[in-house]
Amino acid sequence: MSKRKAPQESPNEGITDFLTELANYERNVNRAIHKYNAYRKAASVISKYPDKIKNGNEAKKLDGVGAKIAEKIDEFLSTGKLRKIEKIRSDDTSSSINFLTRVTGIGPAAARKFVEEGVKTLDDLKKIEHKLNHHQQIGLKYFEDFEKRIPRAEMLKMQDLILSELEKLDPEYIGTVCGSFRRGAESSGDIDILLTHPNFTSESTKQPKLLHAVVDHLQGTGFITDTLSKGEAKFMGVCKLPDGDEGSDCLHRRIDIRLIPKDQYYCGVLYFTGSDIFNKNMRTHALEKGFTLNEYTIRPLGVTGVAGEPLPVDSEQDIFEYIEWRYREPKDRSE
Repeated sequence: MSKRKAPQESPNEGITDFLTELANYERNVNRAIHKYNAYRKAASVISKYPDKIKNGNEAKKLDGVGAKIAEKIDEFLSTGKLRKIEKIRSDDTSSSINFLTRVTGIGPAAARKFVEEGVKTLDDLKKIEHKLNHHQQIGLKYFEDFEKRIPRAEMLKMQDLILSELEKLDPEYIGTVCGSFRRGAESSGDIDILLTHPNFTSESTKQPKLLHAVVDHLQGTGFITDTLSKGEAKFMGVCKLPDGDEGSDCLHRRIDIRLIPKDQYYCGVLYFTGSDIFNKNMRTHALEKGFTLNEYTIRPLGVTGVAGEPLPVDSEQDIFEYIEWRYREPKDRSE
């Protein structure tokens, strides 16, 4: 969910950096999602490659690295730069659009419109703050905080606080912090929580009060500081640990809380833990075994290819067992 790039510990950091920059350019400026996904996949695969890549041919052996990306890798390795990136960076419109999309609440279309109106920097945005919507005003207000990644130690403290407050509110609540944090990442872009309660199933009516009670309670403790949006099943907002923690003032962080029916909860936890590539591979394997799997349910496919009724799921392990796949701990799902 974050727009911030994870720090790389790969011997190919320069390559993954330029691929990520190209991905963001294709998404924000060209609106070319297929190219964005291709660059992103290549960056992800290369970041996990244990050796320093010597040339494009070596990279091309990796899944997700095609001939055009291999050419760019050759250019980068031989010259230390990339003409395409130099051109993007020297283009005022492209770099301004890319920059503005880093403000929470400003998507590529809004960024382009701002740039066309002469708004290109944070200072420009501050001058027209009264014209920004609520989400964009919050994004501008906490821009510097949101740009900084959240260290794992802070994520663990926020997780402890949230789970202990859920226990106080109603011990029947179940909450899980998902995303790259659950996969063991050393830092995260934001905190993403899935929430459920036995009183809420896919057969029952919507239960927004279950979500709103949690949000109101966390606001009462001072942990949630701002609301971006509060719907029936999803809350988007801002949170902050109490000041003085670890001897310094804590930063404001983005938080999302999703309420999911209890019978769909573990399919949701699996999906929102990721990674994207792991999820895709798991869905492909499920199809090969005769099941369709998504963020809500796992269902058997009949001989006609029509999906049957959702199967009962009481844990992530149940899903792996249905499709006859070895269970993988969250820390082993970052492929």
